[in-house]
Amino acid sequence: MIKPSAQKPLKIGTRGSPLALAQAFETRTRLMEAHGLTEDCCEIVIIKTTGDDRALIAADRPLKEIGGKGLFTKEIEEALLAGTIDIAVHSMKDMPVEQPAGLVLDCYLPREDVRDAFVSPKVASLADLPEGAVVGSSSLRRRAQLANRRPDLKLVEFRGNVQTRLRKLEDGAATATFLAMAGLNRLGMGYVAKGAIEVDEMLPAVAQGAIGIERRESCERARELLAAIHDAPTAERLTAERAFLATLDGSCETPIAGLAVHDGAGLWLRGEILRPDGSEVIRGERRFAASDAAEAGSDLARELLSQAPSDFFDWR
Repeated sequence: MIKPSAQKPLKIGTRGSPLALAQAFETRTRLMEAHGLTEDCCEIVIIKTTGDDRALIAADRPLKEIGGKGLFTKEIEEALLAGTIDIAVHSMKDMPVEQPAGLVLDCYLPREDVRDAFVSPKVASLADLPEGAVVGSSSLRRRAQLANRRPDLKLVEFRGNVQTRLRKLEDGAATATFLAMAGLNRLGMGYVAKGAIEVDEMLPAVAQGAIGIERRESCERARELLAAIHDAPTAERLTAERAFLATLDGSCETPIAGLAVHDGAGLWLRGEILRPDGSEVIRGERRFAASDAAEAGSDLARELLSQAPSDFFDWR
């Protein structure tokens, strides 16, 4: 393998938000440490995606109205296929379950905290929110879970990166919002959260807290470089979760939660699907060997689908 050099650096594609850059820097640091590289051997290439459009963010339009999860990946994957970049760094919860032909996702960094963070400049916890409080979230999953637990709350769309959402809170657009603890931790901003919500209380999004690194299937150099920083336990967990999501035909139009954790010698997967208004939740779980992760994830999804009333997805 010919290692990257200052003259021919490995080009790492990423969105330009502070969190996306933090994830790209973490990837670069791990590659440098694994292969004895200097910083100038890895070039960070910022790519603007449709999901970063300021007008769409300011309008707080739901993702399902403007293109779904692919909004955050399309331009980056096009650059990867064109050879403009060598690898692409993604938040895995933003990733569609299928990659374009010619691209593969086979490298994951060690997973961060999977929990949701309760964020409010005025209120100490979710339980302390007064009746009728305005809560901002762009996540269908969080909104449905909140509507199920607290139907009295007024839920409003709330898009943008971490800094944008915090600014909206300060401006009084909502009393509280929810962010991923992983993102806050990676930004060194864990102090922003009034507290983390335990997964028994709010099951997180599939792949929340995980960073995935995409490459061209034909690029052996990228495969060898990434193999050294790949975290197998995270891959096992995400195999189950993403199989669960794929079988449910998961997208930003569907409130779905799922989390796999290592449990003794195997894995424990919990999953749930919800109506967007929170009026119904269907839950299930599986315990299985890591080698059966994909099959178990799909099997749990089929079980939940079999329990869903015929009109469960009529809102799509």
